[in-house]
Amino acid sequence: MTQAIDKEQMIIDEVKKLSPEKQQEVLNFIEFLQFKEMQKQEKIEDKAGEKQVSFLEAAKEFIGCVDGGPGDLATNKKYLEGFGR
Repeated sequence: MTQAIDKEQMIIDEVKKLSPEKQQEVLNFIEFLQFKEMQKQEKIEDKAGEKQVSFLEAAKEFIGCVDGGPGDLATNKKYLEGFGR
């Protein structure tokens, strides 16, 4: 346990020496590592027998629940003028 505390304190001491911009980079990296760990855990859970579903299957109950909204912009050539230039 003391070894973990020592590492934690070492990390804190080193981060304090960095500029605010570099401290933000360290924070971003930590968040990235946490995200990767979360993905790894989700894969383990999926392999444990949980069924994977597509977004369409997960959102099926919400399909058609909104009235109105924009139509298909791809059918209106005005919206595609200059696209990809």
